[in-house]
Amino acid sequence: MTGKTETEQTAATAEALGYEQARDELIEVVRRLEAGGTTLEESLALWERGEELAKVCRRRLEGARARLDAALAEEGGAEGDGED
Repeated sequence: MTGKTETEQTAATAEALGYEQARDELIEVVRRLEAGGTTLEESLALWERGEELAKVCRRRLEGARARLDAALAEEGGAEGDGED
């Protein structure tokens, strides 16, 4: 036993996914929730998984934005150095 709760394990599993994988799984979760036909317990589990996947997508996009901003700042700094 790892000592982690099921929720912590699910979050850790979601974090291991890349952006595209998390996005695709999130789309499937939303599709299943919209289709209905699941029990309350299943719906809650799907909702929780969807929340974790959405967090992963948001973090991945924020990370990509930070890398892009850093690259642009570095490029801007390099251009500014040659103008003196």
